[in-house]
Amino acid sequence: MRCPSCASLDTQVKDSRPTEDSAVIRRRRVCLSCNFRFTTFERVQLRELTVIKRNGRRVPFDRDKLLRSVQIALRKRPVDAERIEQMVSKVVRELESLGENEVSSEAIGEAVMNELRDVDDVAYVRFASVYKNFREAKDFEQALAELSDETKPDTQVQK
Repeated sequence: MRCPSCASLDTQVKDSRPTEDSAVIRRRRVCLSCNFRFTTFERVQLRELTVIKRNGRRVPFDRDKLLRSVQIALRKRPVDAERIEQMVSKVVRELESLGENEVSSEAIGEAVMNELRDVDDVAYVRFASVYKNFREAKDFEQALAELSDETKPDTQVQK
């Protein structure tokens, strides 16, 4: 592992431990050249994914970019960081289990929206507004109507 401070390849693992859900290994490292300490995270990757953008371009899948977009949608919402990490991991596993090396950006957006719908309605609408490129107030009204249609059966009291 290359040191982020001096770029030396001479680093040593000082401590390794799994995260709470055991999906990621956290490693504390030290550079033997400059004594800089840093942390790395190791996770299983089933396959290399390529994203097919709407304009046809192909780019490597970036889990961190996905995490950042979900964090933006959930900014100032009552959802803890561990829940966000689990949600992103679930989406990535779902994409990797499709059996394809290439996945469309639409498929990624739909998978994220499905998860956000279950986690936080406000974050769902925020993400959908960017993903679906909302241009007018009626676009928001339509998204909110879809959410309320989905929750109606759950909120009705059985007699």
